[in-house]
Amino acid sequence: MPARTRTSLGYQIGYALRHPQRVIPHLRRLTRDTWLRLRTSDHISYYRAVMRHDTARDPKRAVGSRTHERWLALGQMQFDYLVKHGLRPEHRMLEIGCGNLRAGRLFIDYLEPGNYYGIDISPDILFAAQDTMVEYGLAGKLPYLTPVKDLRFSFLPDRYFDVVHAHSVFSHSPIEVIEECFAHVGRIMKPDGWFDFTFDRTEGKEHHVLREDFYYRTETLVDLAARYGLHATFMEDWERLPHKQSKIRITLPR
Repeated sequence: MPARTRTSLGYQIGYALRHPQRVIPHLRRLTRDTWLRLRTSDHISYYRAVMRHDTARDPKRAVGSRTHERWLALGQMQFDYLVKHGLRPEHRMLEIGCGNLRAGRLFIDYLEPGNYYGIDISPDILFAAQDTMVEYGLAGKLPYLTPVKDLRFSFLPDRYFDVVHAHSVFSHSPIEVIEECFAHVGRIMKPDGWFDFTFDRTEGKEHHVLREDFYYRTETLVDLAARYGLHATFMEDWERLPHKQSKIRITLPR
């Protein structure tokens, strides 16, 4: 659906008539959005507050999974895709926006001890991640879980990670947050490493719904990566999987 119709009044009225059960939840989100905009000064603070609210209700829904079964399935899909595309147990992996370890629990179990680093802007969801570690008996794998205030990675060493992964992070990020990540992620990647991220793709006008869901054209992100000396490849085979987002892989120039 082109973005110009998605954001038009006619489309919104038609959507409400087709899905009346979603009207009240949307109005609740709209009210929260208005309130948080008044109380926060930047997007990271805004979305940290969103996550605090959503995690208190249900950590799995906070990371976008309406049921436990869907939480398991989405985590497995991410894991299987990365293993198919080169992830090995000896790799060091950084997961941006690790959440409550929907996929991270599988990465932690697969990787050698100490090789998984999970970061998130939400301390609340990291508390839920600790619960996931206990539930799945992962303490012996010694993962690192760290709250962050930005995506500059200033506390991480140069050329350290074989794999960087961000699922459903840029779909909730304005372009300045994505640019900050691109400006710094190359420093922490090994020369032959890669960075996979998903995003909500549009072929029409780029837009956002409230300040929670952002839609980008593929070429916008590819061009932005190139500005920082990064090579971006659209992962077409990801499109065949049962997920609404698209995926790009970032590599360093040879």
